[in-house]
Amino acid sequence: MNLFKNCLHTTFVLSVLAFSPLLLQAKTKTPVVVADPPNWWTGMLNREVEVLLYAPGIQDYTISIESKWTKLLHAEHAQNPDYVYITLFMPEKMQPENVIFHFNQKGKKRFSYPWAVLARNNSQGQQGIDQSDLIYLLFPDRFANGDVANDIVPSMHEHVCDRTALKGRHGGDLQGIAQHLDYIDELGITALWINPVLENNQDYESYHGYAVTNSYKIDPRFGTNEQYKALVQQCHDRNIKVIWDVVYNHWGSRHHLFENLPDSNWVHWFNPFTRTSYRAEVLMDPYASESDKKQMTDAWFDKHMPDLNQQDPHLAKYLIQNSIWWIEYAELDAFRIDTYAYPDQQFMKNLNEAIRAQYPNFVLFGETWVQGSPIQSWFTENTLVKKDYSSSLQGVTDFQLFYAIQKGLTENFGWEEGFRRIELTLSHDILYAQPDMLVTFLDNHDLSRFYSMVNENDARFQMGLCLLYTLRGIPSIYYGTEIKMKNHADPDAKVREDFPGGWPSDTQNKFIASGRNEKENEVFNLCKTLGNWRKNNRWMGHAKLMQFVPDGNTYVYFRYDEGHTLMCVYNGNDTAKEIYLRRFEERIQGRNAAKNILTGESITLGDILEMKPNSVMLLEF
Repeated sequence: MNLFKNCLHTTFVLSVLAFSPLLLQAKTKTPVVVADPPNWWTGMLNREVEVLLYAPGIQDYTISIESKWTKLLHAEHAQNPDYVYITLFMPEKMQPENVIFHFNQKGKKRFSYPWAVLARNNSQGQQGIDQSDLIYLLFPDRFANGDVANDIVPSMHEHVCDRTALKGRHGGDLQGIAQHLDYIDELGITALWINPVLENNQDYESYHGYAVTNSYKIDPRFGTNEQYKALVQQCHDRNIKVIWDVVYNHWGSRHHLFENLPDSNWVHWFNPFTRTSYRAEVLMDPYASESDKKQMTDAWFDKHMPDLNQQDPHLAKYLIQNSIWWIEYAELDAFRIDTYAYPDQQFMKNLNEAIRAQYPNFVLFGETWVQGSPIQSWFTENTLVKKDYSSSLQGVTDFQLFYAIQKGLTENFGWEEGFRRIELTLSHDILYAQPDMLVTFLDNHDLSRFYSMVNENDARFQMGLCLLYTLRGIPSIYYGTEIKMKNHADPDAKVREDFPGGWPSDTQNKFIASGRNEKENEVFNLCKTLGNWRKNNRWMGHAKLMQFVPDGNTYVYFRYDEGHTLMCVYNGNDTAKEIYLRRFEERIQGRNAAKNILTGESITLGDILEMKPNSVMLLEF
């Protein structure tokens, strides 16, 4: 490891020599300066900001600032002579200003660089999410192409747009999303989760967004920073919150700060290349080896995704400040954190605490693609399985309920199978401090489409949707599920296909009812009915859950508060079933008039509820 650092440092010295002609011209030509973060704001909770300044050979200069309010506390040389860490202090009661960095050499001012401290926006951002919300997850490259002019950016490494290439760029962008907000609104959506949109200037597979190459720049093939900010505002104008998809575990190998590292300690190194084990259980396993833990957390996710060392204090500050910058700049409401189990967990706790201190209503939920409720709950705050430590993470993606629904709807009923699998999984909620903050789903950008997972069985598909929309947690629906898009995740990522009608050349347009066939409109209308019922019944945000042990593959549960009750009844059998209602008197409480929210039909209840084969009834008292 030390040998690598020495070799890397030699490379840095050579790079400075390569820049020396530019330095000799400093009197007549200003060197390129990059400051991260590119600006800050007045009135922030943390008065100190560490600015990473880059310029060729910057350590050959002394740095001073010209400012009325801001103070330079100290400057620290990075391992790479092209970088300096500048710590600035901003008093509580200060006005917006331009801080001028002066770069001096041999007693003479060579050049200057302005850095803005802006006034904060007091708007409707940073609202957070809760279980009254309904999330719509979309893949920006595959949803809609609103601006064909940005399909190809010749200066980028992957400068091809080919809709026939499943792992190539197809041209979807921010403008395409903005043009279809009416469609999203029609579904009763209250929160929009867009897969990552930061620059991914990789040589291949740059479409997915999870190999970031510039942490402060929207990928120009999606649009600009300003366009993203405008899209968030358009969503807020419709009372739709916006969730930012963020990655802390790794960057793309073309990230400008990896190609010219400030410090070799920013990345975990293995010789030869070592891939992570993806085994999150070793983090809490009392019998796990240290070598297994190291491979899980420090080894690389993929060869083009260098693993970041969040234990480095400067990188940790960089990542936390970058998160706060985007929340403040774009007025975001929540974070979905990719690969949450893989970064240093103490760093993740520090990050969560820093964000929530600055934005008390903000919500963070992590992707925890793991097996077993104890492992999943270990990552959440105040969990019963980790009493000496709290992660400050409100929620996670609920893979355990996903497994239960997918298997429960496709297997024969048994002691632990069928609907009992779902009931058993929900009984594990005792492990969570806030089970209502788990984000539930039937499929996503990494999983096979739910319609394919239930073997294209329409009745099972409808049951899954009703479970998603009415069980505890924050439901998330993946784009295209509402029109029965299908296919499996492997081997060619076909679950990320284009939404029909999102491209000017498309012959079908499934954004409109006339472009959908009868079966597609049935599912769309089901999602629209359920979504808008949730939107108009915000009491679901604090509703309790009571479930009854499934009997003969029928399943009954209630969502309720002091003034509302929703009875959810499922018959997973191929034959009709009689449901004896006396068993559920604890929640029915003598009432006999209900409305089926799926059909709008009013129902008078007797002693027995007749259920058709493979059917659902959602009864609102």
